[in-house]
Amino acid sequence: MSGATQEKRLKVTLVKSVIGTKKFHRDCIRGLGLRRLNQTVEVEDTPSNRGMIQRADFLLKCEG
Repeated sequence: MSGATQEKRLKVTLVKSVIGTKKFHRDCIRGLGLRRLNQTVEVEDTPSNRGMIQRADFLLKCEG
């Protein structure tokens, strides 16, 4: 039963520096909880998180 109620999670890794990027890209990275290069975080698979990942996809590596 726990499989049906378990939340889907995404692993997101920052692979490129945010130096020189636009402010809204940096805001999306910070909103996902990423602070430093090669840091990996697990976030819930929600539409808002997917939007932030899509906005800054050139800086990230995402595993589902």
